[in-house]
Amino acid sequence: MAAQATLHCLTGCAVGEVLGMVVGTAAGWGNLPTTLLAIVLAFLFGYSLTMRGVLRAGVDLRTAIRVALAADTLSIAVMELIDNGVILVWPAAMDATLADALFWISLAVSLVIAFVVTTPVNKWTIGRGKGHAVVHQYHH
Repeated sequence: MAAQATLHCLTGCAVGEVLGMVVGTAAGWGNLPTTLLAIVLAFLFGYSLTMRGVLRAGVDLRTAIRVALAADTLSIAVMELIDNGVILVWPAAMDATLADALFWISLAVSLVIAFVVTTPVNKWTIGRGKGHAVVHQYHH
């Protein structure tokens, strides 16, 4: 269950990360604004994926937002910390452009590492009845 929850989280984070990095890099933004946009979009897409399923279960928007925040905040935060940390310490990755293989390779590797690190975090929170455990009551 923890791996499945992490994969769900990774999907939203990856969409947001890639979109933010593509937009920031294509616009010629510096590293800081590009990274901040990628992080904001990772949270937005991560929460949105959870909310989509919860709303489909007939829950009102306010409850769906609360469920998404409770289910995903720690998971996305850990994933973003690891993902961006790997990119930050990878030589030349921060300066790679969309046309560079390094851009895509470092991003893919950072997301894999983030998945590996975040899975035990999700296992721990689910075991305590927190995190993605709060979403399961809304799955049909």
